[in-house]
Amino acid sequence: MSGIESLISNLTTQITETAWSVFILSWAVGWALRGSPIPIFRIKRGGQDIIEDAIIAAFWLAIGSTVFSLISYLAGQV
Repeated sequence: MSGIESLISNLTTQITETAWSVFILSWAVGWALRGSPIPIFRIKRGGQDIIEDAIIAAFWLAIGSTVFSLISYLAGQV
């Protein structure tokens, strides 16, 4: 691999790993808030909102990961 190919490959891998890590963290926090024994409805609803946002983020991460893989593949072919 040349310099630009390895740079693109490493950068896309790091970005994807970081994004999925943030997704997993937000998913866990959302479920912790939603399932907590705190009798405050706003906190539980906030946890539900975080879970819903995490699901949307997972969809876009899957799309973005596919695009990043395609870019890395094309950079390797050039």
